[in-house]
Amino acid sequence: MSTIHQRLRDERGLAASVASFRRYVNADVPEEARRSQVTVWNPRPAEAGEQAQIDYGQLGRWLDPVTGKLRTVWAFVIVLACSRHMFVRPVLRMDRRAWAECHIAAFEFFGGVPARLVPDNLKTGVDKPDLYDPKINRSYAEMAAHYGCLIDPARALKPRDKPRVERPMPYVRDSFWRGREFASLPQMQAEAARWSLEVAGSRQCRPLEGAAPAAVFEAVEKAALRPLPAGPFVLATWATAKIGPDIHAQVDKVLYSVPWPHIGKTADVRITGTMVQFFIGGDLVKAHPRKMRGKQTDFGDYPPEKIAFHMRTPAWCRRQDAGIGPACEQVIGELLAENALYRLA
Repeated sequence: MSTIHQRLRDERGLAASVASFRRYVNADVPEEARRSQVTVWNPRPAEAGEQAQIDYGQLGRWLDPVTGKLRTVWAFVIVLACSRHMFVRPVLRMDRRAWAECHIAAFEFFGGVPARLVPDNLKTGVDKPDLYDPKINRSYAEMAAHYGCLIDPARALKPRDKPRVERPMPYVRDSFWRGREFASLPQMQAEAARWSLEVAGSRQCRPLEGAAPAAVFEAVEKAALRPLPAGPFVLATWATAKIGPDIHAQVDKVLYSVPWPHIGKTADVRITGTMVQFFIGGDLVKAHPRKMRGKQTDFGDYPPEKIAFHMRTPAWCRRQDAGIGPACEQVIGELLAENALYRLA
């Protein structure tokens, strides 16, 4: 009822108070009034700054005005367990890049980092669920290390491990999403951030005895969050690649050279926006500037006897012919003038 009252007030100019609206519902729609009598399991209170619970929820279908196609929109939702303050960010893809970007935006929104993150067992964050030793994917683990927080995934098929983010999902769909139109994804995300602060943050929250989550956050939890790191987080993705007999490995359709002793081995590849790094046995063996297409070769990665010809530049040829005699200098000079060295190569 509070959500419906808020939407009617914001969009239809309803002047009645929420108490008057509740009386109207109780008198005219008694079956809806009984919804408020339903109780929900209440876990132990969380300490300030201790925990944030994270999940994705489907918002619905959105007609992209640019492409004219219907797109499925998902909401990344993170809720601070103590103050119930939440941050919502709509996304069109649920890949690892979107997962990390949503976390970064949430930490900026809160102005700090909770000590423990409790996500669902999504592949974007957890490679292999386990009660005692879950396997976190490398990109997510790097992000947690950068921000100094612990990742503690909920148990598989156990929604009660993160009830504070499970319960608000219908509220997010009803209050933020339903009946609204958006011109673009950035505008949708900006509106979601505003809604998180001004609407969801100012709502009366029953577990907080009617207090607003944003007010409790400012009074109790904001100071308990860990400070944001001084430097920005560099988002990286990981892949594997096998080094072929030509000493090159393929990463994102681009060939990169790796030192020849590693031929036949499989490397772990860390990919950022500007760099590609190859690790074997945990050791960095090669790094290249990232390219979008083509081939990136360091001739120093070849055995010396295999690449000697390619290392013989025109300057090297002139130094050699100078020690032989004037006739040799003349012949080599004429060949170099015709680019014969490159035609032979």
